Amino acid sequence: MEKFLKLKKILGLILAPLLAFGIYLLPLELNDKAHIVFSILVFNIIFWLFEVIPLSMTALLGISIAVMLGVVSVKEAFKSLGHPIVLLFIGSFLLATSMSKYGLDRRIALNILSKDIFLKSPFRIIIGFSIIAYFLSFWISNTATTAILLPLSLGIIIILKKTNIGNFDKFTVFLLLSIAYASSIGGATTLVGTPTNLVGAGFLEELGYDVNFVNWFLYAFPITFLTYLFFLAYIKLYIKNKNYSFQDVKALISGEKDKLPKINRGEINTIIAFSFAVIFWVLPGILNILGMEDLYKFFKSHLPEGLVAILSAILLFILPADNGKNTLDSNDLKGLDWDTILLFGGGIALGQLIMKTGLAEYIGNKVSSVVSPENIILFILILILSMVFLTEISSNTATVLTFVPILIGILKELNTNAFFIIFGVIIAGSFAFMLPIATPPNAIVYGSRLIPLKTMVKVGLILNVIGAIIITCMVVIYSS
Repeated sequence: MEKFLKLKKILGLILAPLLAFGIYLLPLELNDKAHIVFSILVFNIIFWLFEVIPLSMTALLGISIAVMLGVVSVKEAFKSLGHPIVLLFIGSFLLATSMSKYGLDRRIALNILSKDIFLKSPFRIIIGFSIIAYFLSFWISNTATTAILLPLSLGIIIILKKTNIGNFDKFTVFLLLSIAYASSIGGATTLVGTPTNLVGAGFLEELGYDVNFVNWFLYAFPITFLTYLFFLAYIKLYIKNKNYSFQDVKALISGEKDKLPKINRGEINTIIAFSFAVIFWVLPGILNILGMEDLYKFFKSHLPEGLVAILSAILLFILPADNGKNTLDSNDLKGLDWDTILLFGGGIALGQLIMKTGLAEYIGNKVSSVVSPENIILFILILILSMVFLTEISSNTATVLTFVPILIGILKELNTNAFFIIFGVIIAGSFAFMLPIATPPNAIVYGSRLIPLKTMVKVGLILNVIGAIIITCMVVIYSS
């Protein structure tokens, strides 16, 4: 495997400059800056696909080359590192860090799982775990959600293996897959659920669209919940209740719950900060729905989502925990996901260059010439499927950063409702279920060695296609 990865990087190192230079030599009807950006885009795509260097470094390398070749000034190129979306990511990441640091996420999960309604049958266990994964990933990373639930699920699998329940192997596979898939699906539901949403929201705001916590949730929730319900219905076909031991499972969950310490000051402070964030993330959207335009504009300009996230995080650096120290300290800053933050900054900057130099418009012209209004629904489905399957083999954040600016150019030429189509493509960036490498949740549950690869591919393919169809249908409904 190590040898393969090394060869992959070498191949990427060779292909990227060759293809980029080849693009620049083509006699395209582009201005010089757009032509250079096209070459840089191809270079970045190859580096991202072959993972030659970390994704964030590729994003920064691409924008650095643009500065060196005179496409953009250094000040203009790197101002996106201070984009409000970056602030929103940093703040929400620190809130999630506090939740994990003090065990609030595990406390929530065990309190829900301990309810008898989720322990009465193998299928209900799957519902319990998956619904926790679905809702937890609204607020904390999909990876953290899966990592919290995996040890608990493995404990239940060990217990039920002794009782000879019907279709035990299928129960094992579907329990683990439900945690991974529900984490990914749930993460797409809120603005802060996954970096992909934040990246996409940044581009939508650049186009002048109003993106807030409430309208994102109102459009995303029907899509993600329908997909989640379909997956549960699919699982139900295979799970039986034969020889199920309710008492043993209840004892395991109750035992884990009993081990939880008394709720501590750190958890209370986290709840306070989180409540502050959620209230002021949601309030402007509600004011807008109620028609209170002046108040809505006040909150949007004076207390935008990114600032709310930062203020909530700062609160955690002020409030004292039980140990006499503050709830979060400077050590917690070291855990910030700088790779994603820098990927945001460099990727958004490149996306802006694609639009500002006229490259997006050029590609849009070429694509729109073969797409007519009569087959726009098919076009949307192809876009959604393309995003779903591209993210099986590449970073969903990097794919959205590359795909969306080009899509914006196409949609401008088609003179169609860009918001909902772009929104659908962004959601599709979280709907890769087939391969272990597609998402960290997939990789985590596959690492248990209890899921055959062919089963993950088969089930994931079905969910990929159904998810794409659901997204397409909802985009068409929203657009009309």
